[in-house]
Amino acid sequence: MKQTILILCALCVCCSAKLMAQDNQLTDAEKKAGWILLFNGKNYDGWINNDGNPVAAKVEDGAMQTYKCGGYILTYNKPFGNFILKCDVKQDTECNSGIFLRMSDLKDPVNTGFEIQVATETGGVHGHGALYDVRAPLANPGKGAGNWDHFEIRFVNARLIVLLNETKIVDINLDEYSEPGKRDIEGNHKFELNGKPRALRDFSHEGYIGFQDHDHKCWYKNVKLLPLN
Repeated sequence: MKQTILILCALCVCCSAKLMAQDNQLTDAEKKAGWILLFNGKNYDGWINNDGNPVAAKVEDGAMQTYKCGGYILTYNKPFGNFILKCDVKQDTECNSGIFLRMSDLKDPVNTGFEIQVATETGGVHGHGALYDVRAPLANPGKGAGNWDHFEIRFVNARLIVLLNETKIVDINLDEYSEPGKRDIEGNHKFELNGKPRALRDFSHEGYIGFQDHDHKCWYKNVKLLPLN
């Protein structure tokens, strides 16, 4: 009887190992569903700097390190339209970084793409998890500096949903922002085109994703993306 129980326990362990991938690997279920592993945990294959400079960042303990990467946005070299993006993020004791989405012009990522803020600052349109300069997060489930936060970002057409540690913090329909400069607080947002405020509804539904170097250490791992039709 004891031997039977031990065998069953061993089988359960094996099954769990197959369901749960190690860092920077896809599970069998993710592979079957069509997820793409964007970072291999060893080097920056597939990644570029938005300004064309060579990638100078170091991989640290299986994580991407954007600090002094050689450019402003460490960028995956292929654009995507609709997708689900997952990644784990750890901040230094003081941090300002960001997850950039749908950058349509890598020479001007600030005005042609959206940013989910990664920062030790919390609250408001510039706090951790905010849709930067547009909408404050609904909650603050971040674990703080030195700990890994898990982001899951779903971007389908004009609908953007962000989960932080499995808590929904952003849910926005950008088609509702048809007025140039419109955001959720007083004043215009930062996005401009030819020196004039842009309407968020007019942004491209396809572009590049990347992680910002804003002169602070910030680590990213388990970067996975599921393209959606």
